[in-house]
Amino acid sequence: MYSKKDRSASKGSIRIGLVGHMFMGVAHSNAYRNAGIWYDVPAEIVMKAVCAKDSEENLNAFARKFGWEETEDDWRRLVSRPDIDVVSVAVPGNLHKSIVVEAARQGKHVLCEKPLANSLGDAVEMLAEVQKAGVRHCCGFSYRSTPATALAARWVAEGRLGQIYHVYARYAQDWPSTPEFPMTWRFDRQVAGSGALGDLAAHSIDLAHFITSLEFSEVCANLQTFIHERSLPTGERAKVTVDDAAQFLCKFDNGATGCFEATRMAVGRKNQNRIEVNGSKGSLYWDFEEQDYLYYYDRCLPAPEQGFTKINATHDQHPYGGGPWPQGHGIGYADTFVIEIANFLRSVVENQEFHPDFGDGVKVQRVLAAVERSAAERRWVRVEEV
Repeated sequence: MYSKKDRSASKGSIRIGLVGHMFMGVAHSNAYRNAGIWYDVPAEIVMKAVCAKDSEENLNAFARKFGWEETEDDWRRLVSRPDIDVVSVAVPGNLHKSIVVEAARQGKHVLCEKPLANSLGDAVEMLAEVQKAGVRHCCGFSYRSTPATALAARWVAEGRLGQIYHVYARYAQDWPSTPEFPMTWRFDRQVAGSGALGDLAAHSIDLAHFITSLEFSEVCANLQTFIHERSLPTGERAKVTVDDAAQFLCKFDNGATGCFEATRMAVGRKNQNRIEVNGSKGSLYWDFEEQDYLYYYDRCLPAPEQGFTKINATHDQHPYGGGPWPQGHGIGYADTFVIEIANFLRSVVENQEFHPDFGDGVKVQRVLAAVERSAAERRWVRVEEV
């Protein structure tokens, strides 16, 4: 875990190539630009080249805006360049496997956005390739890099909650909740893999793994599509082939139960990402809408003193130093990527194990596959079956 920036001399350089320049490409670019400013990354971060499918004019404008030295129009050329050490993958899921596999074979360390792939089989193959190549790898579950969620994981590991009984998680958005919202790649299963399930529930599943260290053993799921067609720019209608909402019950390996929901149809919810854990000694919950805070209930206190305590997790003694700003000043969405990338690049330079890695990505992918099978077959499915 990182300390805040000590302005000492850098120790060599680490050269980055980015594939993708939309939403996640922006998040990655901002993080690479700022990771070495706010945290002690033991090398100079060189933003070498960005590659995307766009006009030369637009791609050059993106590179100038975010500080990339060069552009490429073919990801194969980018991943084979000898002047690039790390490849960052920020494109739709149907492209993840081919880029990651080739990057690994070229000896590049890889950061790939979540979910790791569009299928469990592809995710397993990607993990095998990076392990065979001996490169470092990160799956982009950025919410692990929030001080409050890392504090939750620390306290569960210390036994403050006792035996875990329940995990409740809800990730809710509303951006495509009207029929007038047009067709995009996120509604096409061939490109996106799934809808709210992979886009949102993947984060909740990983946070459950991260905070509790429990393994999902069995799931019972429902997937629902509410808007079945959307408009193309031509005015024609296209079929939506992914879920708008996903719900599933689960059992964990210690006997605990869970209730998970992911939806992009919750009108009024812009990015509610919430997880609650109940144990024999206490409870905690975290919500991205108050991302700097962890709520903690200590059942072991005298009865008159019991109640949820709202903890501002921005002190320098909190995980990740509480963020780059002075205590109480808070962090934002973009800062989680800065922390994630700073930690990942340190692991690359120092050749140290890193999490969340592709192994964590495969664990999430296996749960996603079990949820899809359960919804299709209308039954409880053991995760080990898939």
